[in-house]
Amino acid sequence: YLLKINQQLSSSSAPSSAATPPPTPTMDEITKLAAKCRIATPHDVVTNSECVYTFHSPYTTDKGIVVNLTTFVGTVDEMALAAEDGPALFVRICKERVPKEDSNDEDGADKEKKAVTAVKLGVGVEGGFQPDHEKYDTVSTYSIVVIGRDTDDGNAHVLAEIPYNDESKQSFPMVVSQSADAIICHAGLAVKQDLTAWELDDEPKPVSAYAMSLPFVDNGVKISPNPSDWMCEQSGDKENLWLNLSDGFIGGGRKNWDGSGGSNGALTHFMETGERYPLVVKLGTITEDLSTADCYSYAKDEDGPVQIPNLKDLLEKRGIMVTGMRKTVKSTAELEVELNATYAFDAITEKGAHLVPVTGPGLHGLSNLGNSCYMNSVVQLLFGGTVPELSSRYGSSGANLDLKTNSLIKIAPTKAADDLLCQTSKLSSALTSGIFCGPVPKSAQVSDASTSDPKYRLAPRMFKHVVGHDHVDFRTGQQQDAAQYFLHLLEKLDRAELGAGDRLKNKDMSGPALVSSHLFSYKTESRSVCEADKLVKYKESSPETMLSLRIPMSKSILPDPNMPDLKRQKSKEPGDDDKDKKVVPVVTFEACLDDWSAVTTIDDYRWPHLQHSISPSTSQTRFVNFPRYIMVHMQRYELGDDWQPRKVEVEIDVPEHVNLLKYRRLGPQIGEVLVPEETNESLESLTPSTPGIDEGALGQLMDMGFNMNGCKRALMAVGGSNVDAAMNWVFEHNDDPDFNDPLPEDSVAASTAASCDSNVDEAVVMSLVDNLGCFTPDQVRAAVKHCSGAADRAADWLFSHMDDLDGAIANLHKSRVAFSESSCRPTVPLDDGDGKYELVGLISHIGKNTASGHYVAHVKKNGRWIIFNDEKVAFSENPPIRHAYMYLFRSESFDAKHPEY
Repeated sequence: YLLKINQQLSSSSAPSSAATPPPTPTMDEITKLAAKCRIATPHDVVTNSECVYTFHSPYTTDKGIVVNLTTFVGTVDEMALAAEDGPALFVRICKERVPKEDSNDEDGADKEKKAVTAVKLGVGVEGGFQPDHEKYDTVSTYSIVVIGRDTDDGNAHVLAEIPYNDESKQSFPMVVSQSADAIICHAGLAVKQDLTAWELDDEPKPVSAYAMSLPFVDNGVKISPNPSDWMCEQSGDKENLWLNLSDGFIGGGRKNWDGSGGSNGALTHFMETGERYPLVVKLGTITEDLSTADCYSYAKDEDGPVQIPNLKDLLEKRGIMVTGMRKTVKSTAELEVELNATYAFDAITEKGAHLVPVTGPGLHGLSNLGNSCYMNSVVQLLFGGTVPELSSRYGSSGANLDLKTNSLIKIAPTKAADDLLCQTSKLSSALTSGIFCGPVPKSAQVSDASTSDPKYRLAPRMFKHVVGHDHVDFRTGQQQDAAQYFLHLLEKLDRAELGAGDRLKNKDMSGPALVSSHLFSYKTESRSVCEADKLVKYKESSPETMLSLRIPMSKSILPDPNMPDLKRQKSKEPGDDDKDKKVVPVVTFEACLDDWSAVTTIDDYRWPHLQHSISPSTSQTRFVNFPRYIMVHMQRYELGDDWQPRKVEVEIDVPEHVNLLKYRRLGPQIGEVLVPEETNESLESLTPSTPGIDEGALGQLMDMGFNMNGCKRALMAVGGSNVDAAMNWVFEHNDDPDFNDPLPEDSVAASTAASCDSNVDEAVVMSLVDNLGCFTPDQVRAAVKHCSGAADRAADWLFSHMDDLDGAIANLHKSRVAFSESSCRPTVPLDDGDGKYELVGLISHIGKNTASGHYVAHVKKNGRWIIFNDEKVAFSENPPIRHAYMYLFRSESFDAKHPEY
């Protein structure tokens, strides 16, 4: 019986009288491989919208992409098989966007009306913008393909291909048709990843209060198992259909804000029946796993997606047996993701209309995936050609994708989507080759046919997922801090590169290649002077990859109010001439550097050579080396009176050429007396019996009856001193098999190093502890270290993770430990130039704090500035150098790119 239902579902659109043609030699090949086909469920990962190795999509060429009927992985033809794979079955998906033809009954007035420029702020309404679905149709074609390896060259080739459509599908084995249909109708990995981020930001669906007492009208209505029989009982529509669970009425869904969607039939029926039957389910989303069903409540006190625990019983009353049913349409959440992804937000303003658009290699924009401008901006600076070492490693050598020679993508198709090196190469190759670029847009502001055409769009979903899937912030669809993302991305790349093996070697193939962070790595040296005896201590820091500068407002100056307005990033509004221009203070970049390297006083420094007594000291920080690239982060946000981060209204006068030579370390000078080297005995005398763990907190936990080893583990997991957090950890982990085992000595030592990190400014830590009043020193110290010493970002991070702060800190600790373990390799000397740098990139932020607003990148290419505003790329007339949040400087000491990249 179930087989008959499935057969009906898969052949419902084919004529019932069509005769099955006799098998052909090509069909024989397909039949032999049919047993390997699988039928995708809603929980399966299906890449049906993009190749996992390149940005080829069903739209880019007439070959589209092919999706494996066994693994559900989409690729281009030549990358379809892994090295060990034999012949396999695929469904080829090709799509083309074509303009809609004007209907014959449309008079000239209507045509003229459609051509008029939008005059109303709206989409899909009279006088507003015309959405893409009203201007274009999508023509889809499919075929079943057999791909195998050529016996001569070993490359993947198409061995057989048969068109797949309503007329031909009956000629294929049933499992092949079902597998192909499931792939074609599947939401796909792109929507699934967007949906995951969407749902992370959203509240869980509540259980409807009406479910268990829902009225049932016994009117004999039974729902046909054949989807072709379903239609809206009011409008006759065949799509977006909802079943009323009380009386069996089938009606169309609601209209979307852009005019697409349904006919409102289901909602109208709810109103016409006295609002007595509020629960509906979307037909086509029902499967054996009822959690995938799209359920909605029209009740005024719910009016939203809901869960219906007794859905199976309600469906069976209408003759719907969920066993064996498969999803055939997209859910409301999936459609919402698509709708928001295609809406051109900047089409409603004329911002940047004076800019000249540009396209080509290194000049391709990136789609905004929903608050992903922070990622797009960082990617454009690193992988678009501005850093030639990274472009050489991950990008393309010319106007091609180097599919045969690129070792970074030599990985099985089933692993490619989750491999960082592969996805980074995929993204950088697309940016540097320019092969996905379309014609130059008519405007840098208003979207035209070329900018909205899916064949020219780069949507880095796989890259975003593989970089952020295990990060509490970057896996969501919320806006994030671009500076924090830059550090996280470099850390992820370093780990992947260290574990790349033969896929990534140095140029002479003699050993592992240098990691990406090496290009940005610099050390600092602190010179501390003991006020008691004037002895001097020098200490080098660990390598860092971003220079975070505080803005000394005490050194700001007010410009002449009669000077031309310097803030030209925003478009001029009508009436601006009549407004008083706000005078914004200016701080020079040199003043920021002077403040960073200034002599500071530490009142409670503990000196080992004075038997660990406390004596005041002065300290100064300088560069040990000047790397090839310096990423400078300006601390533009401070804590306001309400303890929330707020933007500092200030302009930074940054020259395009800087010389940092005066900030280089000088080393021990003649006549200085150095503090004696610390011996092992003195170090051991500083080590308490339980390093990094507060003895008082340990005693409180043990007084509650817990084992000492378990208490130590709990305190180490939450930072060392927070008793309440440690108690919660104990309750969650007291059943762990190693809960009462002694801690390894290395772990304890690591705890000590983490709690006494010399790179963390204790003055900043204690200031935040005193001002915020609700965090422990250990918690604040972890946040300050994670945010590279920036107090405003640390406070923002603490408040944004209050729901599970100790868990977030534990994850940071695990991440640092894992990275330090993976970094155990011979020390490579850091690059060192003469301190002269040129400004080549900047990231600007518009908004009240780094977790909201919008990011835009500017990059200098061939001596001219280019603006990258997500997909919009244009020549920049006035780059906002004074207003940037991050600055990328390139050393002028090196004539060519690093030879090891």
